[in-house]
Amino acid sequence: MSLALPLHRPFRPSPVLSVVAVVALLALPGQPGGEGGAGPADAMSAVVVAHCAVRLLRERRRPLSRTAAVVLGLPVAGLALAAMGAVSPGSGITGLGRYLQIFVLVPAAVLLLVRDRRDFRLLAWSLVALALWQGILGVHQYVTGTGASYEGEDVRAVGTFGASDVMGMATVVSFGLVCAVGLALGRASGRERWTAAACALALLPPLALSFSRGAWIATVVTVTVQLALAGPRRALRVGAAAVAAGVVLVGGFGVGTAMLQERFDSITQVADAPDQSVTDRYTMWAAATDMWREHPLTGVGLKGFPEYRDGHASLALSSGSDTAGAGAAFRRQPLLSPHNMYLLVLGEQGLLGLLGLAGGWLALLVCALRNLWRTRRSRGGRECALVACGLLVWQLVDFAYADIGGPSTVLTAVCLGLAAWWALSGNATAERAAEPGEAAAR
Repeated sequence: MSLALPLHRPFRPSPVLSVVAVVALLALPGQPGGEGGAGPADAMSAVVVAHCAVRLLRERRRPLSRTAAVVLGLPVAGLALAAMGAVSPGSGITGLGRYLQIFVLVPAAVLLLVRDRRDFRLLAWSLVALALWQGILGVHQYVTGTGASYEGEDVRAVGTFGASDVMGMATVVSFGLVCAVGLALGRASGRERWTAAACALALLPPLALSFSRGAWIATVVTVTVQLALAGPRRALRVGAAAVAAGVVLVGGFGVGTAMLQERFDSITQVADAPDQSVTDRYTMWAAATDMWREHPLTGVGLKGFPEYRDGHASLALSSGSDTAGAGAAFRRQPLLSPHNMYLLVLGEQGLLGLLGLAGGWLALLVCALRNLWRTRRSRGGRECALVACGLLVWQLVDFAYADIGGPSTVLTAVCLGLAAWWALSGNATAERAAEPGEAAAR
């Protein structure tokens, strides 16, 4: 009697690994004092788009559903008009390519390369791992006094992003913390939930030491939303754990330094006694609004804010911000954007551009929340829903205090792609009773 040999399916690496490579490349150190432009992760994102296109041609299937094509394609018309109205053809082409990369091409590629919830969790955990790495470096910079300059001391945690991109580490750590909270509140295995909860707590000190008020506000709002979506019981337990962790960090380990306390207090003083950075921000917001009033429909053109800034800003605007530390020499960094994504789009692209971009983001959020509601009675998928909704909420809140720019911007595209998979992919809610390893590949 012959024995039948078991048949083993050939190993096929997940296509989402190319997106994980984008995240991994952000762990590499940047050049001290660099301008914070495109880097290895941006180049890898182009490879991801090309990889996705090759897979679509090989499999001969329709790239996107009609809803996904409409939602992700909303910004294209406004971007094209704003590119034609740019100060120079070069600026128009460069700006158009950057916006398409961040808000259209890379999110669509991530949506198509993520096959199932296992791929989604793999990408979410890669964001957590990157945040932990950057957070460890940031805490070390604070303890050893080798970070970016803040109030005359080199204590600001910036990770590998350097003094020229002080928001980079704060953004990465915030994304990782939001993912960790979503995974901890989901319905995965107990070990995975506890590991995610521990990671979320570990990311609190580096987020605090980034001294980024915008990231703090966005993270608090997002975690509150995630807790509310997870249910009152789980929200109460996690809230109690967070309070206890805060007491231990502040009281036991002395995380609450005088500089941190001053930075926290400054959040409530932005109207009564704003510092120079807040004054500059208000001035640039007013300049962007004034640009929009002169060109209400199409704005002044892509990358036009620096060219029109001085003609619309008041004398309260300083010549730039001081950057130093983290291996870089002192330099005066010019203020080339209003540090508010909505006003930047409004000033450069007008109402048409803002409606296209913001309309697509709101559509993603509505679809993600709708799919979240559908998981209330299912066994799986809650963690994916909480991660996707959390990333969207964080980005929408943070855009009120920041805009795109720097190496970490490519993570915005990856996170939008994760949210788009949950909101627009039929596979996201079709795997109701499937275990993580049983989901069918797309």
